[in-house]
Amino acid sequence: MTTTNDRGGSRRNARPDDEAAATDTPAATGNTAPSVSRRRLLATAGAAGAAGLAVGAGALAATSAASTPASTPGGAAPGNPASDSAAGGAPALTSLGAHAYPFHGAHQAGIVQPMQARMLSTAFDLTAGTGRPGLTSLMKRWSAAAAAMAEGRTPPGLTDDDTALDAGPSSLTVTFGFGAPVFAKAGLAARLPAALAPLPPFPEDALDRRRSDGDLWVQVCADDALVAFHAMRTLQRLAAGAATVRWQMSGFSRSPGATAQPRTGRNLMGQIDGTNNPKPTDSTFDARVFVPAEPDAGKGQPAWMAGGSYAVFRRIRMLLDHWDQQTTDRQEQVIGRHKASGAPLSGGAETTPVDLAKLTPDGALAIPGDAHIRVATPDANQGAAMLRRGYSYHDGLRADGSPDAGLLFVAFQSDPLTGFVPVQRKLARADALSVFIAHESSGLYAVPGGAADPSGYVGQALLEG
Repeated sequence: MTTTNDRGGSRRNARPDDEAAATDTPAATGNTAPSVSRRRLLATAGAAGAAGLAVGAGALAATSAASTPASTPGGAAPGNPASDSAAGGAPALTSLGAHAYPFHGAHQAGIVQPMQARMLSTAFDLTAGTGRPGLTSLMKRWSAAAAAMAEGRTPPGLTDDDTALDAGPSSLTVTFGFGAPVFAKAGLAARLPAALAPLPPFPEDALDRRRSDGDLWVQVCADDALVAFHAMRTLQRLAAGAATVRWQMSGFSRSPGATAQPRTGRNLMGQIDGTNNPKPTDSTFDARVFVPAEPDAGKGQPAWMAGGSYAVFRRIRMLLDHWDQQTTDRQEQVIGRHKASGAPLSGGAETTPVDLAKLTPDGALAIPGDAHIRVATPDANQGAAMLRRGYSYHDGLRADGSPDAGLLFVAFQSDPLTGFVPVQRKLARADALSVFIAHESSGLYAVPGGAADPSGYVGQALLEG
């Protein structure tokens, strides 16, 4: 198991004009029908009260330093839920609810953005008879809806169910991917990337194929659970007749403002998780995460994947009852880091570079030979690395009373054959953590570049090229 993403990454500027965000235009969505803001609907209904939750000072400082929250109705200041506009507009949203990430851009949202508090991951299969025209129509509908919801607006062409009526965008991101089977179903077999070759079997796999793979993959993330649910439910409704749900899983991470200052998150084993995740400021970040603007056709990277990435999804159940029986010292030896601070056993603080050669006074390796961080490090895998963006999950109890809980592992990389595969092979052979986890589902998806043109849609270069 590789570790989850830390909260690195760059926030994008939100759309500053709420009046412009309240109504769809052909340039924004490709749909001429007006679309009403969820917040404007709230005002029309005469609703009152605050929307969203206030966030801690540390999280606010980190957010405001890197991005601009979406404007609140009536010009009221973000974070002041009691302020209504003089004209009787909707209550102002808190900074948490008002923050928005643009849907349009060179890359899809939901990759480099800091992890939100909630995630819904869903795989769809095309219905019989849905070929390339049907898939094209679906991606247009999905992209238009995702763009609207990312701004806190009602999706065009659909009667809203009002689940998120009184909420703002809450940092919503929607990310779309294509699984290998969809290419043949849509008559696009000649455009299948070589990187979508099936992942090899790994010794510890116990995969449930009913909860694996899929023609299409959709990741929805937001800082509000209702916003995330509403977005995924909307996309599912828009897929009616073209695609059906194959599987769906939900995950959670630490909520913004839950700690006194921004911190790397912890997983359900209690470990700080994601310290050594690649950072957008790294010189090698783009090469590791995104397909180049001019892909190497000789390596099977088609031109339509320029600016895209490949997502590996794994449901990894943690054997928490077994783990909790271990002493803290044993847990730290398995991971290679101190549990409380996240500092490597070789010394220093959480972000201190790991010294794999460091010895203890009695001559033993400070970081054991089978410790997770030693086996997973790029230095031990010919530089292989990926951007991990995983979420914890808890689905109640299993028949034996043990927790059905663990990690929804999501990793983005420019090529899974040089990213995820070599690292997972090494972990399967030598990772001390392997006896405390079980890999239960898996998927690999081509995540095309973003819809840079507001009149375009995700997957356009594939479906129309």
